[in-house]
Amino acid sequence: MLSVDIDLLNGAIIPESMERSFNLLGIVILSRGYCGLSACTTRYLLAMALADLLVVITDVILAKIYYYYFPTTSLDITPAFNLVAIVILSRKKCGLSPCTTRYLVAMATADLLVIIFEVILRQINYFYFPVTFLYLTPVCSIYNVLICTSTQCSVWFTVTFSFDRFVAICCQKLKANYCTEKTSLIVLATASILLCMKNIPFYFIYEPGQIIDNVPWLCNMKLSYFTETGWIVFNWFDTVLTPLFPFTFILLLNALTVRHILMANRVRKGLKCQNRSDSEIESRKKSVILLFTISCSFILLWLMYLVHFLYYSISGRNPDDYNLSEYIFQQVANMLLNLSCCTNTSIYGVTQSKFREQVKCTVMYPVTSLIQLINKQNK
Repeated sequence: MLSVDIDLLNGAIIPESMERSFNLLGIVILSRGYCGLSACTTRYLLAMALADLLVVITDVILAKIYYYYFPTTSLDITPAFNLVAIVILSRKKCGLSPCTTRYLVAMATADLLVIIFEVILRQINYFYFPVTFLYLTPVCSIYNVLICTSTQCSVWFTVTFSFDRFVAICCQKLKANYCTEKTSLIVLATASILLCMKNIPFYFIYEPGQIIDNVPWLCNMKLSYFTETGWIVFNWFDTVLTPLFPFTFILLLNALTVRHILMANRVRKGLKCQNRSDSEIESRKKSVILLFTISCSFILLWLMYLVHFLYYSISGRNPDDYNLSEYIFQQVANMLLNLSCCTNTSIYGVTQSKFREQVKCTVMYPVTSLIQLINKQNK
């Protein structure tokens, strides 16, 4: 009996679901204020019950259960981060202009789609669900097209955002007409439609790996994709469009932006006066920091993929014939490419103080709501 009591105290026998239920029950009963305890004692006990509940949720549900049933997935909480970014930015309380907010929301949405199509539907599905309808040749051909489209949208939304900031900083005459919410919507919609149309040919580069009962399964690239002139030209066009041209365009825009800022600083020093308000200069500074951080992150994380493309294009090697070191290099390049769609939310948090404040408010909202409910009941 003693051993059972010790086990009970150590939490070895009580199931995690019962522990969670006990904590919820304790929070509900204590919040009613009918236990004959002082107000401060009730508050302490409520805080302890909430902390215990968070331990059960984070350690048992999010850590242990996830560890045992999904042990090798990567980027597992990225969709939540992107969703948080979309929600917070959509509320327009981060001190950013409407057009900047539109671009950042579009980038976060494209990043979220990349994680859904590439990581969840392809990687996790491949390792944990080996036989699903997603392996039907028409279906996997479609979501391969969706992967390409969402990835390129993520890249080109970064380009359009860089151009918008360049116009806002360097082209004051064009700024009033271009840097508007309506223009940003037109630019983003046009880019999305054109990229969708451009990626349609990718649907036709796959052939069934197996045919079972007249049903085509798996998606294997046709050998003609690597040998026929038309497909080779299309492949080069695709890579020039993403990421060669974005690389060049972003570097050029950033160089021109830096040049303009340096010249403006020299003019201000020469005049020995400040013609612009402090708030405007501070806003411009934050926009430049955000722009440069996102641009540098994009360039660094896509660089290895670009090197890999140039390698197999110049050498004529088929990726299916790679040796171990070449295969590792290819996989690392793909991993960094996917990672580029996961860093923007972290960048927002590092560079934007108001974004961090909104994240704190969002995280603390359930706790503050519970405290307000308790205060109403005590009154």
